[in-house]
Amino acid sequence: MLNQIVLVGRLVSDPQINETESEKKVCTITLAVPRSYKNIDGEYETDFIDITLWQNIAEQTSEWCKKGDLIGIKGRIQTYMKDDNKITQLIAEKVSFLSSKANKDNEE
Repeated sequence: MLNQIVLVGRLVSDPQINETESEKKVCTITLAVPRSYKNIDGEYETDFIDITLWQNIAEQTSEWCKKGDLIGIKGRIQTYMKDDNKITQLIAEKVSFLSSKANKDNEE
């Protein structure tokens, strides 16, 4: 069985580290991922996907990545119950820094 997801997209905002009550570091990022096909109006739509990063991955991403950077995420889908509601999360297991939007803007 396999529970794996791979995404490539741009960060919507700068990653921010928080700590849980048990002092674990956590960061939730939003990745803008364009769809690979055009809609009826001939435009590419974009999905905005929330991803949770824990401990070292959260720290490294917060330190090295900024809004607009292109990153790759390898992770898994996790579900749990909270107050009789089923919650689905994407948990990052690996983050790959692909390119900086700041560097691209400087080249133009």
